[in-house]
Amino acid sequence: MFALGLDVGTTGLKGLLVDAEGRIVADATAAYAPDAPHPGWSQQDATVWVKAADAVCRIIAPRGPPAAIGLSGQMHGSVFLDAAGVPVAPAILWNDQRTAAECDEIMARTAGRIVAWTLNPPRTAFTASKILWLRNNDSEAWRRTATVLLPKDLVRFHLTGERISDVTDASGTNLLDVRTRRWSTETLDALEIPRARLPCLVESPEAAGRLSARAADATGLQAGIPFVGGAADQPAAAIGNGVVEPGTVSITLGTSGVVYAQIPGVIVDPSGAFHTFCHSVPGTWQVMASVLSAAGSLQWWRETGGAADADPAEAVGTSGFAAIVEAARAVPPGSGGLVFLPYLTGERSPHNDPEARGAFIGLTRRTTRAHMARAVMEGVAFALRDLVEILTTLGLPIREIRVAGGGVRGGLWLAILASVLNRPVVPAATPDASAYGAAMLAMAHASGRDIASLARSWIRPGAPALPDAEAAATYDRVYAVFRSLYPATREAAHTLGAIERACTASEHAA
Repeated sequence: MFALGLDVGTTGLKGLLVDAEGRIVADATAAYAPDAPHPGWSQQDATVWVKAADAVCRIIAPRGPPAAIGLSGQMHGSVFLDAAGVPVAPAILWNDQRTAAECDEIMARTAGRIVAWTLNPPRTAFTASKILWLRNNDSEAWRRTATVLLPKDLVRFHLTGERISDVTDASGTNLLDVRTRRWSTETLDALEIPRARLPCLVESPEAAGRLSARAADATGLQAGIPFVGGAADQPAAAIGNGVVEPGTVSITLGTSGVVYAQIPGVIVDPSGAFHTFCHSVPGTWQVMASVLSAAGSLQWWRETGGAADADPAEAVGTSGFAAIVEAARAVPPGSGGLVFLPYLTGERSPHNDPEARGAFIGLTRRTTRAHMARAVMEGVAFALRDLVEILTTLGLPIREIRVAGGGVRGGLWLAILASVLNRPVVPAATPDASAYGAAMLAMAHASGRDIASLARSWIRPGAPALPDAEAAATYDRVYAVFRSLYPATREAAHTLGAIERACTASEHAA
């Protein structure tokens, strides 16, 4: 028996075919890139995901017929479809920062009660603010909108014809009553969003459509294969990383960096840094916080200052990071007194500041590209430490930290993270934990097995990275500096953001 997991990521769609023992039988990836037409914007032609899904399935189909298909995908993105299922506007992605005014509007329309109704305050990342932005700025597109879907659910619609989502992804819309796992009537009424424009909801392992005959022709798969509800990328990665009980914490080093913990009941972080969402294990919840630019920061460095260090031969078919990471490995902890703020697309947790900006602090004539590359990796680790320390204040046990995502490859980032946190960290057996978790959900449905027991039998954690005492002491000193820099630069960052927008407007006018 095989199960197929498809993960709609920010920079590519990943497919994994696994057998009943959790072994990966086949995998494929189709790459793409989001668009940034204005400062702070991040959007995508949603049909790119559809084409990527078809291409990945065509590669995997000859390796074995899946008994079921699971989906995962980037959270919060808004796909606006007309009655015929055609996008009426570009999909607005999770890391888009254009909706600050709409967040204020949501608070005003709900008199602040949205926090009680959905357990989460408005954020520029969330879907609700994106819906209001489209309505406020392109009323004709909103008038034509019949359904708002999340990215993975557009792929489901393409492959099955069903407009369905799951409760984990719906949690990140700011429109779900997370306690009852149903759309919040109070929120929809206050924001004047018709319930009919939102998809039906299921739990992650529940049935959610079948592969259509048309999609079978496009993918090479057999018509009628059942789909499960699936999960947003982080809840999927959590079960793909074995986080199926309290005490095990997941950190994902993907484009964003996410700290995630399962909770048996509802807990709300009073600081607002952690969101409370539904977990992909039915009847349980999660707390989750996100650093917007984690591996995305290293990708930025790869494309700009670090391009000269990337190995052109390695870059063919891969990310080209290996040579950059090896150069950074030779730099001692602390990067020669250089600190990087990873706020390249604003920051979500803990600062909730779409105007936050990235920075290198401590540059000297002795600074090399290798120092800067290591500082990028350390800066992301410091931002993740911010979140782990908040997690401990919520009284949640941390018995083990497991790390997944592309940043695990090579081992250096894992070692840095262990010393920054001064805790052992355990790499996931597969860094593609979201696609793996999606496949696990599909296998649970096809086999009738419980998700938690399936995860325990499938997950084979790697050897832990242990903290180095000398490096940990250095990082404690540098982290204290890191913590001081956001408050010290906040006003300057906001002023520079206004200058950037003015310069961009002048360029467009010219």
